Amino acid sequence: MGRVHKVSNAYLVDTNVVVWGWHEPHRVPGRLRRLLEADGDFYVSVASIWEICIKAAIGKLVTVQNVSGALLDTGYRILPIKVEHVEAVRYLPLHHRDPYDRLLICQARLEELRLVATDRQFSNYDVMLA
Repeated sequence: MGRVHKVSNAYLVDTNVVVWGWHEPHRVPGRLRRLLEADGDFYVSVASIWEICIKAAIGKLVTVQNVSGALLDTGYRILPIKVEHVEAVRYLPLHHRDPYDRLLICQARLEELRLVATDRQFSNYDVMLA
């Protein structure tokens, strides 16, 4: 299976940006809000769906019941997790220890997607940021 999309207007949106966009849009920086309102292909990783569901299950997050349905309704595309994404995590420097974020970094790099995130630690990696 080939890449999801070539660079241009293709983005991978971090979990926090998605959740804030749904529940606390004022927390999303203005430039990212404008970007998300523009034309482009915006992906959310299955890893983010997993993270949202885990946090909801343990009471750390109150959110929508059908996460994937809400993503699709919001206009996002869902990015599957491939074996090569997971295996790439092994070689990623340990600047960031969050396993979900580490996987997102690898997915963005391998799929040539710009990462839409507010976490400053992402800038320590060789990844395209929006």
